Formats: sequence, C-alpha cells, structure tokens
Amino acid sequence: MADEMLLRVLMFIVVLFASIVFFSVMVQVCKFVIIKIKSSNFFKTSRLFNPLEYFPEEEMTTIKQVFYLSIIVLIVVDILYSIIGWDENLVIFSAFDIILSLYLAINVKWGSLENKILLFGLIPLGSLGVVALGSYELWVDVIHLITLAYFIKVYFDKFVEYTETNGLGITIILLFSIIFISFFFTIIVEGVSPIDSLNMVSNAFTSNGYAVLGTTGLGKADAIFLVWSGFLLSCVGTATLTVSLISKHLDKKFDNLEDLAKNKKN
Repeated sequence: MADEMLLRVLMFIVVLFASIVFFSVMVQVCKFVIIKIKSSNFFKTSRLFNPLEYFPEEEMTTIKQVFYLSIIVLIVVDILYSIIGWDENLVIFSAFDIILSLYLAINVKWGSLENKILLFGLIPLGSLGVVALGSYELWVDVIHLITLAYFIKVYFDKFVEYTETNGLGITIILLFSIIFISFFFTIIVEGVSPIDSLNMVSNAFTSNGYAVLGTTGLGKADAIFLVWSGFLLSCVGTATLTVSLISKHLDKKFDNLEDLAKNKKN
C-alpha cells in the first residue's frame, strides 16, 4: 500500500514537472512564431491580414469590445466544463483548455513575481493529464481554475478601459448580459452541456431556430462559429451600406452647396 502511494506521488511529480516544461516551451514557441509572423513584410503589406479591408474603421472598435467579452465567455465555458465534467467531449475540451490557456499565457509578461505565479496557474494540468494519461482529475486543476477566474476580471477591466479610452457606449454589455443569462438558464432548464447551451442560445438569438446543430463537439463549435460569423458580417454589411449611402447623400448635398456658392459669386 505504501509502495503504491509512493509510486502515485512520484508519477504526479513527473507529470507535473513534464507539464510545466511542456507548457513553458509551448508559450515560448508560440510567442516566437507570432513575433516572426508580425514582423514579416508579407504580413505587414498583405491586404489579407488587414482587418480594415473587411470592416469599416468605426466597426473595428465595436469588434474589439466584442473580443474582450468573448474571451470572458470562453473562460466561463472552460471553468464550467472543468467543474461539471461532460465526459463525452473530454478530448476536445482538453484541447480547448490548452489552447485558451496558451493564449492567455502568451499575453502575460514574465517580469514580475505576480505574473510568474499567474503563468504557473495557467498551466492546464488536468487537460495535459488527459493528453498524457487519458484521464482527468479535477483536484489538480484547482489553482488553474482560480487563475482562469482571475482572468475574467482582467479582461473585463480591459473592456472597461478600452471603452472609456475610445469614448464608446456600453450597449454591447446588454447584448452579452442577455446571452449570459440565457446561457446559464438553458444549462439548468434543458440539462445540457455548456457547448450545447451556447449552440442553442446562438441559434435562437440569431433567429436560426432553437436547436443544437451538430452531433460532435467540433461540429457544434463549428455551428456556433458559422452562426456568429454570419451575424457579425450581416451587421457589418448593413452598417457599411448605411454609411456609404449617407456619405453619397452628404457628398451630393455638399456639391450642390458648392455650385450654389459659385453661382452666387458669379
């Protein structure tokens, strides 16, 4: 019994050390790749990677707001999956948890002691355990979950700062509040997982029907991506068309006023 306990402790130490090394290397590799891509001439000059080629400049500020709130939603989904544990999507959830943790870690500077503690807390030990051992243990992820909860506050503060700095409205919070309340309500009432709830809420909110599209975790995630991409692009298209019509109307008015001024001068 003592030997078995000692073996489990040693196994945990080995997995913990391997997870720390693996995650640290992945963070450094991702940072290196991102810096290389951003510094390349192709990235700087290509119209493909210029968001202003797709969205009006005014719309980009709203998209930035949506981005901060979307990260918060993803963190909440991650925490719920970790605590409640829907086993049917365990591998997909683990990959999602690792990718989200990597993204958050990449955007943390290593300098201060506080940030180093945060980086350690971002290591998804449970998800890495699924990849290495094929099983998930909630207790090893306690620090990770607390750190993720802290990043909800971090990204909400970023949202508030960005909104105030750019003099934007907070109407978008109403939208996300409606989605958030419906998201939790659907989980409780329908007894479904977060990914199914998000799928159902997304389809209902965008008038595509109250249904879960897809039978696999990736299929449902793809359905959510398509729904919100279509919703975003249709909104942007409407806004762009409106701006274009107003601009043409004002240009025509300005030209008429200019002609009247010239005629009066003559």
